[in-house]
Amino acid sequence: MSNKFESQLQELNIELNEIQKQQFQKYYELLVEWNKVMNLTGITEYDEVNEKHFVDSLAIVKAVDMNQINSLIDIGTGAGFPGLPLKIVFPHMHVVLLDSLNKRIKFLNAVIDELGLQDIETLHGRAEDYAKRTEYRESFDLCVSRAVANLATLSEYCIPYIHVGGMFVPYKSGNIEDEVQQSSRAVSILGGKIKETVKFELPGTEIGRSFIKIEKQKSTGKKYPRKAGLPGKEPLK
Repeated sequence: MSNKFESQLQELNIELNEIQKQQFQKYYELLVEWNKVMNLTGITEYDEVNEKHFVDSLAIVKAVDMNQINSLIDIGTGAGFPGLPLKIVFPHMHVVLLDSLNKRIKFLNAVIDELGLQDIETLHGRAEDYAKRTEYRESFDLCVSRAVANLATLSEYCIPYIHVGGMFVPYKSGNIEDEVQQSSRAVSILGGKIKETVKFELPGTEIGRSFIKIEKQKSTGKKYPRKAGLPGKEPLK
């Protein structure tokens, strides 16, 4: 594990034990190895993966006390970000990783297996479909997503998964004031309320990041999320 990675994590008040250090190392190696045969990430250089995938995933500690979170779902997890790094650092959590591409799910299962992670599951399918299933609907403390989508669309995918009192926290970058403003009605329709936006730069970089804290205040209407494809095509207004 590099000193740079360690010092970036220190800025987030995260200290890894030996097992966790080995898990991140193994995760990195598997990511690079699998990336040769499938497109998981455009970033493969060691320090960059640490910074733009691992540290970035963990930076949510600036917005949420992760020790208080017992269950988490990561929507559109891709190569496992942010859900897998969060599971490594906060092993007490029950974590679900959802992605629509089966080959990514195969990669995630291989990582989970190799790292010896417990109490973590992967789901292959669309967020709109699993959100209708009773075992997942309104059953998580926290929903996260680094997926690139408009906040109104992302909210429709994600808010149905969290219970009342839980939180949805999307990872966003750049200037997002307008997007936040334009999505506030959609968030409200889905039972959420935008509480605050936490802005910062990734430790040791000039990469700007924003976390939007959305609290669930009432149950999501049964008709949401709408059928596959609609949240993206026609975001709630």
